[in-house]
Amino acid sequence: MTVTAVQRVREFKMPDVGEGLTEAEILKWLVRPGDTVTDGQMVVEVETAKAAVELPIPYDGVVAEVRFDEGTTVDVGAVIITVDTDPGAGDPPAADAGAAADASPSDAPEGDEEEGGKRQPVLVGYGVATGTAKRRPRKATAAAPAETARVPAPAPAPAAPAPVAPAAPATPAAPQGASRNGAPNGAVNGTHGARPLAKPPVRKLAKDLGIDLATVLPTGPEGTVTRDDVHAAHAAAVPAPAAPSAGDGVTAPAVEPQSLTAIRERRVPVKGVRKATAAAMVHSAFTAPHVTEFVTVDVTRTMKLVGKLKEDPAMEGLRVNPLLLVAKALLVAIRRNPEVNASWDEANQEIVQKDYVNLGIAAATPRGLIVPNIKDAGSKTLAELSLSLSELVATAREGRTAPADMQGGTVTITNVGVFGVDTGTPILNPGESAILAFGAIKDMPWVHKGKIKPRKVTTLALSFDHRLVDGELGSKVLADTAAVLEHPKRLITWS
Repeated sequence: MTVTAVQRVREFKMPDVGEGLTEAEILKWLVRPGDTVTDGQMVVEVETAKAAVELPIPYDGVVAEVRFDEGTTVDVGAVIITVDTDPGAGDPPAADAGAAADASPSDAPEGDEEEGGKRQPVLVGYGVATGTAKRRPRKATAAAPAETARVPAPAPAPAAPAPVAPAAPATPAAPQGASRNGAPNGAVNGTHGARPLAKPPVRKLAKDLGIDLATVLPTGPEGTVTRDDVHAAHAAAVPAPAAPSAGDGVTAPAVEPQSLTAIRERRVPVKGVRKATAAAMVHSAFTAPHVTEFVTVDVTRTMKLVGKLKEDPAMEGLRVNPLLLVAKALLVAIRRNPEVNASWDEANQEIVQKDYVNLGIAAATPRGLIVPNIKDAGSKTLAELSLSLSELVATAREGRTAPADMQGGTVTITNVGVFGVDTGTPILNPGESAILAFGAIKDMPWVHKGKIKPRKVTTLALSFDHRLVDGELGSKVLADTAAVLEHPKRLITWS
């Protein structure tokens, strides 16, 4: 019987959707328990440290259980959903279903686990951890059958239960011998001795307010403590100020408790793309010696060329903007100074020269800053570069950038000008040799042919790794980029 249930209920584990990733956040479930699924159907959207992707289920059947809520961070290799592959045979016995989760490797379906306790193969790549999620929702432990016969069923909970002060923990609605949430006495929140269920931000809030989560009445799904529950418990615990007696004549001013400061603050968990970006920037800033150089350049001719290219039939349907020509100018400068296109191999103490340019474009997305790159950008024509740039930006803003598109970059451009910023000192993308900041284009008085005239002017800033790019090489790259933008005909003469 147990073997049959195990074979029927197939487990789908969180796959490694990118090289070396250890966890992913569940953004959205596309199916619910009871839904029919087919092999290859997308069932969940997850976000990793590199991108948001949808995962297909490799089984036919009916969804039996969804293990984690949306917003939960899950370790690679953890079971996130189960599928009943033979729903026509009726519901499997509860004991068999539980045994399926606790079955030994020899009872598991063939191919689900390797012998000798090796890593478990998943849909994409191999799981790097066999642990569970950072927070996995658990159902309250049910009473044993013999005890259930002696304890009456708890009365229905009111629609909006009033917060209970610690001085009066007993709730009339709870039966004798049980706590508020149906657990035995002595376990106010969850099972006896179990850790209360709450997300990390809620635990932090409770700690700031001095609230013991074990004393809080949970109202969230499956006994989870919410922020509102913590606030309600805190409000019940804070004593009301004593009313002034008659004849006092003076009313003491209300003093705000220090703990209430946390109520006016919001904490956002650092995860996914933002977490990866933060770690990468810290690593880059403290391992690669950064040098940044600046140049202000007249781009009036470049702006005129942008207008002409928009009317060129050869560029019809393509997006033409100043960033396109800045990218082309940087690629020309790299072709003239190929030594800048390199990386530092710390382990072997070598400089790795590269004969290809994977041009990264920093893109601001709702999930944070990402840097996808255009493969072999140096070999593309202006029209091909425009098409690749448009697709890259559109995909990034939709949150659909593939992990492979963010690997292998060599040089990056960050366009801070779109925010009205003149320039900045950009930090290198890890593993790259240089990054160019493109500032806002503004009308400014400029000396042109001996006269002061209004011209289109911008500022470029080039940060480079001083271990492999010295001041001379960095200056040549920046100067050549500026020269092409000032006289765009050099796109032809220098190519």
